[in-house]
Amino acid sequence: MAVQKSKKSRSKRGMRRAHQHIESAALSEDKMTGEVHRRHHVTKHGYYKGKQVIILKEKKEEAS
Repeated sequence: MAVQKSKKSRSKRGMRRAHQHIESAALSEDKMTGEVHRRHHVTKHGYYKGKQVIILKEKKEEAS
């Protein structure tokens, strides 16, 4: 097992981690609904590439 010869400084540690930042997800706009969604994912209304691929059940309104 490898053992370091001396402690890495905060600066060296920071330089090593500099490229590990989180990038924002690529977003697209659906052709039919105009809804913004993650690329290569279905929108929350069930559309993918302008076509409805998932038929969602409507929530029934309960009388209060």
